[in-house]
Amino acid sequence: MAARSLGVVMNGVTGRMGYRQHLLRSVLAIREQGGVPLSDGSRVQLEPVLVGRNGARLAEIAERHGLTRWTTDLDSALSDDGCPLYFDAQLTSVREKSIVRALDAGRHVYTEKPVAETVEQALELARLAEAAGVKNGVVHDKLYLPGLLKLKRLVDGGFFGRVLSVRGEFGYWVFEGDWQPAQRPSWNYRVEDGGGIAVDMFCHWNYVLENLFGRVEAVTARVATHVDQRVDERGETYAATADDAAYAIFELPGGVIAQVNSSWCVRVHRDELVEFQVDGTLGSAVAGLHRCVVQSRATTPRPVWNPDVPEPASFRDQWQEVPDNAEFDNGFKAQWEQFVRHVVEDAPHPYDFLAGARGIQLARAGLRSSDEGRRVELERL
Repeated sequence: MAARSLGVVMNGVTGRMGYRQHLLRSVLAIREQGGVPLSDGSRVQLEPVLVGRNGARLAEIAERHGLTRWTTDLDSALSDDGCPLYFDAQLTSVREKSIVRALDAGRHVYTEKPVAETVEQALELARLAEAAGVKNGVVHDKLYLPGLLKLKRLVDGGFFGRVLSVRGEFGYWVFEGDWQPAQRPSWNYRVEDGGGIAVDMFCHWNYVLENLFGRVEAVTARVATHVDQRVDERGETYAATADDAAYAIFELPGGVIAQVNSSWCVRVHRDELVEFQVDGTLGSAVAGLHRCVVQSRATTPRPVWNPDVPEPASFRDQWQEVPDNAEFDNGFKAQWEQFVRHVVEDAPHPYDFLAGARGIQLARAGLRSSDEGRRVELERL
């Protein structure tokens, strides 16, 4: 059975995430496998149209991957009825206006997060999408990663008993750009361009906590700009005006407390770039992007604190690996396939603009908590 085509306008593929995760590892990987399989046994093949401001860069990417369609004219691409789906991976500061143009053109929209810079803008996008009668979705990639899928399995299976707390550590050292090139673009460190680790990562933490443990009800946070001067892609020194570290306490239903540190100024001494430890009355788990280990109540050892002698126990060896029990695809690709099924056959996809609005709500509440030095409660959206 021949696959039917679905044109996708992809805006922002010249950026790191847009190119690597969304074009290369998702859309092109889907094309390589012959399309997205549907419930009736047929397939839908994605036909990307690359959009951006840098025509030379778009042409180079298209030629590299055997693609023929690219343009610097967004409205022209959106006017093509053969492209009912729009995807956005641009800078946060320009995303909302482009999404509005796509909604005005009657296109389904799938977008990176944050969906907009403010809660009000995100809610307005949700209203516009509902009025237009189109499907809409926001990237929730970490929910599709093996480590968190295993953690979700434990939660759903009642492994933890009553969950008490969640502790998360995320980050790595991003080079300042002087003696080694930075691993992240310079706009990430300019608040005027939509940068900042709180706006970036709190959107992630919101959907991780919400979908595993419950809605974030309140936040107490402190953000910091630890490195206030960096060197950009042109070798020019600039002032880093955005926060590069954020330390937060999130309050969840049932008295569960989540503490998450996010930093681009920390050197890694853990197994993965992000890890979550969940402690409950019946057991605990530590989950990263890929691995997950557990320790049950019955197998918990009895540590004795003795500061006078070196610790003889290897605490990491006392945990048990959670098996895969499945084959895990690339998390970004898996969500792309889910959203395409949502568009084509109305399959479930709960991560819509409203879910994205809750993410930016938490980010803005965290920044407000830091600015005002107090706990901030979150109203239901």
